Amino acid sequence: MIYKANADVRNKLETMFAPIDSTIILSCLQGHMGTAYVDNLENPTVAQITVGIFVFFAGDANTKEAEEMLYNIPEFTLAIVDSEEWKNRIESIHSGWEKFQRYRFEKNSNHFNRMHLQNVLSSLPTRYELMKVDTHIANEPAFHELSEDFVSVFDSIQDFINRGIGYAILYESKVVCAATSYSIYDEGIEIEIATHPQHRRKGLAKVAASALILDCLERGFYPSWDGANLESAELAKKLGYILKESYDTYFIDGRKSCTI
Repeated sequence: MIYKANADVRNKLETMFAPIDSTIILSCLQGHMGTAYVDNLENPTVAQITVGIFVFFAGDANTKEAEEMLYNIPEFTLAIVDSEEWKNRIESIHSGWEKFQRYRFEKNSNHFNRMHLQNVLSSLPTRYELMKVDTHIANEPAFHELSEDFVSVFDSIQDFINRGIGYAILYESKVVCAATSYSIYDEGIEIEIATHPQHRRKGLAKVAASALILDCLERGFYPSWDGANLESAELAKKLGYILKESYDTYFIDGRKSCTI
């Protein structure tokens, strides 16, 4: 049996998840968003953290509770683990999985050149407008069509307005690009960014991300970037991020998975 972890239990999981460098984990452990599960409330030996579609597993992978947790996932899941035992368990339990690489970056605010980021803002093409995401933009259908994950981890749009940060680029009053806080943690945010296909290759993502990064630095927050693909990783480098490593990520289609 697995149990939902309260704040006291989450405090016991920091060491277990320490090998996985992810601010999304911190979002849950620090109580901002997401849910944690454990096998034992007093002395957990295996644990799961779920924040949106991201799911992290740690501890003893070879237990009945670990198997139960591996089924306790969203319909579409990005699973991240830090051991061969967990990878083997995922691959043996689930049939609907695909493994791909994501890209981590060093987390150091000193890597950013603020003058460079300010110069990027001035490169916005004509007829485009950069705006901070407010309640009006956050309710626009075009904003959500770009990415369901701009605000999905927050309790509501108003919760995002209260606790999150975002910048959007509009073309003829329609949102065509945006960069927002996918998640938040004590020291900063995790960035989510997307551009409409018809408006790509114009530097819009670079402009929106620069605005978001500068806002975070002004607030004393760290704008964490975790690249979903090589294109995202290359954009991050242009903004000042320094690549740390690539790592395995599992996309799990729960509809294709076996049953216990």
